[in-house]
Amino acid sequence: MSTDTGQREVRRQADRSRETRRKLMQATVECLVEHGWAGTTTTVVAERAGVSRGAQLHHFRTRGELVAAAVEHLGAESVLDLKERARQVNGSTVAVVELIADFYASDLFTAALELWVAARTDPELRTVVVPLEARLGRETHRLAVELLGADETKPGVRESVQLTLDLVRGLALADQLTDDRRRRTRIVRHWARVLEESL
Repeated sequence: MSTDTGQREVRRQADRSRETRRKLMQATVECLVEHGWAGTTTTVVAERAGVSRGAQLHHFRTRGELVAAAVEHLGAESVLDLKERARQVNGSTVAVVELIADFYASDLFTAALELWVAARTDPELRTVVVPLEARLGRETHRLAVELLGADETKPGVRESVQLTLDLVRGLALADQLTDDRRRRTRIVRHWARVLEESL
């Protein structure tokens, strides 16, 4: 086998491996949203991803390893998703707050919520989830400040931005059991007007 042929084969194998990992990460997030933490087993994830149990075990030997990797994947996807949406915002306070509220009402938040609840009683999972939540919180706060054009050197502005994030997270929690979009829209628009005065 020539060197070029060997290198191409190595690249193909690496591409297949990356694609298998990506499918497993996506399937894990989807399972968390659809079945919750208890229903997200390695077998269910492998079936959902369309990969063999052997391939899944090659990448992740245990449920803990799989979910830990999915947590990292979820964090990266969340940040990319929010940044992409931010590019489409017109810059008004209402549009920015609606963007952040929609972000927290997404499937990514639902999957993260499943992990947060499970991490409350699972010390191994907690060691992964706590730093992820902190990173995601810092990133969303930084992006909110940037999009709002907020000057955090002014008294109360940092707290107002953080209050916005806490408010929309709470509204997203309320949306988990019933469709709360109409109420959320009213509250978000009202808060955006209040926020604009404090900036």
